[in-house]
Amino acid sequence: MMVAVYVVLGLAVLVGLGAVVSYNRFVSQKQMIKDSFSNIDTELRRRYDLIPNLIETVKGYAAHERGVFEAVTQARAAAINAQGPAQQAQAENMLSGALKSLFAVAEAYPDLKANQNFLALQAELSNTEDRIQTSRRFYNSNVRDYNTRVQKFPSSVIAGMFHFAVEEYFEIDEVIREAGPPKVDFSNPPSVAAPPATPPGQPASPPAPPGQPQV
Repeated sequence: MMVAVYVVLGLAVLVGLGAVVSYNRFVSQKQMIKDSFSNIDTELRRRYDLIPNLIETVKGYAAHERGVFEAVTQARAAAINAQGPAQQAQAENMLSGALKSLFAVAEAYPDLKANQNFLALQAELSNTEDRIQTSRRFYNSNVRDYNTRVQKFPSSVIAGMFHFAVEEYFEIDEVIREAGPPKVDFSNPPSVAAPPATPPGQPASPPAPPGQPQV
């Protein structure tokens, strides 16, 4: 009889310890998710700070492209005011699309593409985009591990008891993720075709007599 009591007590202690360990792990994972999203937010804020200077630089060469500037400004404002990872990711997708339109405008202005301030802003924005993608992958990895424990038994029991809910992913549209950060290639300026040696429809000059230069 006493053996059975001891077995039951031992099992109860093991279950209690398991519950404590599982709860503490949930708490740690929640904090890790919060910290990793803060890393994303830091890079996003840096991106937002670069955009006004980028717009002003492009305006100096393409002031008539008002629609593009307004689209980028509105997308930036929506991204700044977004709440939660899912809404934030949707706003960032719109902002990335607007920025690609802005860089497409820059392609039509060789003087702008050679502007040192524009080049510096473009390079910094590209680096920031790379850091955002790295932070996003780290955040989503933490969310995936946490959500798996929320949904799988027996940790799901602890999640239900203490209201640990599934967290949102920070997802980027497939097209934007494959395209990567907005880049403009300034290394190969457009080539200018050489004029034809003979205008169309006009016969070539006859060979010059010996001793005279070719016309």
